[in-house]
Amino acid sequence: MIQKLFPGDGAVGAKVSVIVPVLNESQTISSVVEFARRSSLVDEVIVVDDGSIDGTPELARAAGAQVVTSTMLGKGASMEDGLRVANNEALLYLDGDLQGLVPDLIERMARPILENQADFVKSKFTRAAGRVTVLTAKPLLRTYFPELAHFEQPLSGIIAGRRSLLQALRFENDYGVDIGLLIDVALAKARIAEVDIGHIEHDSQSLELLGEMATQVARALLDRATRCGRHRVAYVTEIKEGERLRRAHPEFVLERLPPAEKLALFDMDGVLLNGRFIRELADATGKTTELSEWLDNASVSPGERTRRIARIFAGVPCELFETIARTMPLVPGAVEAVVGLRKLGYRVGVVTDSFQIVAETVRRRVFADFSLANLMRFTRGKASGNITLCPAMIHPQGCQEHEICKVNVLRYIMERTGIGAENVLAVGDGENDVCLLRAVGTSVAFEPKTPAVRAAAQNVIRKTLAQILSLPAMLRAGSDCAAA
Repeated sequence: MIQKLFPGDGAVGAKVSVIVPVLNESQTISSVVEFARRSSLVDEVIVVDDGSIDGTPELARAAGAQVVTSTMLGKGASMEDGLRVANNEALLYLDGDLQGLVPDLIERMARPILENQADFVKSKFTRAAGRVTVLTAKPLLRTYFPELAHFEQPLSGIIAGRRSLLQALRFENDYGVDIGLLIDVALAKARIAEVDIGHIEHDSQSLELLGEMATQVARALLDRATRCGRHRVAYVTEIKEGERLRRAHPEFVLERLPPAEKLALFDMDGVLLNGRFIRELADATGKTTELSEWLDNASVSPGERTRRIARIFAGVPCELFETIARTMPLVPGAVEAVVGLRKLGYRVGVVTDSFQIVAETVRRRVFADFSLANLMRFTRGKASGNITLCPAMIHPQGCQEHEICKVNVLRYIMERTGIGAENVLAVGDGENDVCLLRAVGTSVAFEPKTPAVRAAAQNVIRKTLAQILSLPAMLRAGSDCAAA
């Protein structure tokens, strides 16, 4: 939560000044002014004109607004000019081309200011976000100001704020003004609220103008990132790592998984990868002896064993993790099996007790839909040695034998997708796959390492993973798919 720097003394007063910067808005300005004047909270409407030649200032004056001429062409200058003329502490900015406003918009926007709950209010609305918002503003906010990335409409010109706060800020004099104010208010540690104002309609803009808008928005944002020390490689790397961890969380992964009725879960080492990643990494870093002390060591819990193994690789570059994951050979038929199952309507996931950065690389190599694994954290491009166990591997009503278990992942996914266990295919090769193999509708042991794995699976295949597509269950699924 953003700290409060402008506490005020209770309510800032019962009245609101509405400021409307305009340039050639003759089609809509009268209705915008009349809309503002209908609110009992508003005692002045100030239209700041940027040299309109279509009669906008005359129409605004006739509708009851106070009209002033801007000291300089540009929205930012007009917003500042309105700020200087306004008599109230509570200010509300509206665009001059708005249509279809909800009747209580002004009340919604002003209430957090008047009731001393916020110092700055940003609007959000149901209209789909514009291209500049989606392609420029939001990606840059996620990179440089992730604490503001949740705002749905960061470029909205409908804002409210305290005059005492806004007077202390710098107004960009182009399309960067709205994103600039949002960032500057946050950097000033003021209280920020976001208010839903329903549906609004704006004039559409040409592609050329949108390109200019995107340039100005990016310039304003990067300027502030530079001035507060965030526009540097180390900071961007840190933010990128935070975004990677966020996107790897099972909740995020499953939220973005397209709906399906069938699910396939693959182990990674020995099933998709022809070998064991952690051994390859140890060989490449000269840590084979250290790894052998803990790998498959049954004297410690699986969670503690995973943490101790992670510490061995502290300081190893992220690039090496990815390089090994990209260059290790896949088992024969891995791609064919995954793509074939997806064609049959399955959502295919990689589930492993290895590292997420590796699982995600392998997922992309075999064209699977998602991956779930333990999260190794990286600092300045190197492994920290600190690991977060995959939350989906732990479930309070999950496996009765193991605290950390892949069958917990199954339960986790079923609860969130509604897919029944009878519609799940699982493929594994080791002891840590046994519980999962026993719990699903169709189970496959690929080159099983122990008799227990063979016994847990309904099907055993060898040599090529593509044999999965020839199993009776898959053939039935194919027929169902064709019939549908």
